[in-house]
Amino acid sequence: MLFNSFAFVLGFLPIAFAGYFLTSRLSGQAGVAFLALASLAFYSYWDWRLTPLLVASILINYAIGAAISCWRDADPPRAKTVLTGGLVLNLSALVYFKYMNWMIGTLNQTTSSNISIMKVVLPLGISFYTFTQIAFLVDSYKGKVKERNIRNYFLFVTYFPHLIAGPVLHHAEMMPQFADPSNKKPNLSNIAFGMALFLMGVVKKVVIADSVAPFADRIFDGHGALGAAAAWSGALAYSAQIYFDFSGYTDMALGLSRLFNIRLPLNFDSPYKAQSIVDFWRRWHMSLSRFLRDYLYIPLGGNRLGFLRRYANLFATMVLGGMWHGAGWTFLIWGALHGAFLVVNHAATALRERLGIAWRAWMGPFAWATTFLAVVVSFVFFRANSLAAALRVLDGMAAFSAPHPPAIPHETTAALLGRIADEGWAWIAGPLALAFLAPNSQQIIAWAEARLTEFARAPRPSTRDFSRNFAPLAFAGFATTMILFVISLTGIRHGVSPFIYFNF
Repeated sequence: MLFNSFAFVLGFLPIAFAGYFLTSRLSGQAGVAFLALASLAFYSYWDWRLTPLLVASILINYAIGAAISCWRDADPPRAKTVLTGGLVLNLSALVYFKYMNWMIGTLNQTTSSNISIMKVVLPLGISFYTFTQIAFLVDSYKGKVKERNIRNYFLFVTYFPHLIAGPVLHHAEMMPQFADPSNKKPNLSNIAFGMALFLMGVVKKVVIADSVAPFADRIFDGHGALGAAAAWSGALAYSAQIYFDFSGYTDMALGLSRLFNIRLPLNFDSPYKAQSIVDFWRRWHMSLSRFLRDYLYIPLGGNRLGFLRRYANLFATMVLGGMWHGAGWTFLIWGALHGAFLVVNHAATALRERLGIAWRAWMGPFAWATTFLAVVVSFVFFRANSLAAALRVLDGMAAFSAPHPPAIPHETTAALLGRIADEGWAWIAGPLALAFLAPNSQQIIAWAEARLTEFARAPRPSTRDFSRNFAPLAFAGFATTMILFVISLTGIRHGVSPFIYFNF
């Protein structure tokens, strides 16, 4: 079920919200059970045939986690064996459903074999709920978590705001919030700011991302040689599209979760303002970056085994991170590019520090421009449907064999503006300017919360009572109205489109 649909906004969300808080009045576990079942219904709405796999994954991993916790102190070798088996089982399921057909196709292309492609359907959200449970198993082995309640674990995995496209959660940061009795009652402030976050996410997705998407599709899905202007417009359009699509999803997920008094980890923090690739990955898909660091990069040795091994670990981590996004050479190359970028970034920083070169103010704009250029180029592989399609766009961007545009000796201003509009430059420049210059949604909400807190502490009782009791409700009502308006307005033009990260 898509967040930006009438079925969700007018159907599922009111039922889930009211049902959770009403059943929580009976008991905390009743609320947990209701929300877990509601989340399962949310997942099943897309295709109920995929639900048994999700349920089986939850039950099996819960049993494995319980066995690890049981034997961790009493029989550490057995606990490690069980952990290894659990990791192999999860990764095998991921490989089968996500990569099997790609591996068969690659084998057929590189050898004389003719293996039939299997009819494997990619289950929605399998990458996210698999990584979430892998983290749970590893944390259980390390003694960081212990879960003895199947309903709690079921909710931890299926919690609908994160289930389909993240963020990747840790058990220790979620379950205390679900167990907190103070979170079992509606909170007007959380409702107001949660709906405001959700509204900002809807606008990012359906007004900005979906509007700029056709300009990217026209270039990436086309054929023939490209001029530099067309190729760059496609690459920049997709950079804007994926930024606001993923940022919009993240805002909507965090806002929805806040309605239930649950705070999901921040997953997106103005990554296009980054001045290095290292900084970019601290801001883009932050929960995935955390997972890759804690459960892949550090176990590989991290930076403990010398700089050469550190660079090799960085590169391997990013290659595997690229493959996590999808089965194909384009995703592998995208990950390898970012691995190479990180190696160069760390090496350049180390060299600058060794030479004693101080950071200067003029370096900031240069570092930002270089970082953004690297990200845009890498996104060409991320978006392209094939390696040939990616090279076609890159060739146009470099203008190596690009066709020359026909000369227009006396192009009028109106004609020039019309051509710019047709090529989508206004739609591309506007969103990118917002990404570069505007405060992000979390900063806006933090500012609004601080102002409301100051307002509530004002010396006049009437002002304080108003801010506490009526302002959040008015804000929530306004946000709800605007959400429905935006969905109605944009749905006529674009239809309801899924989020990009639903594919992963």
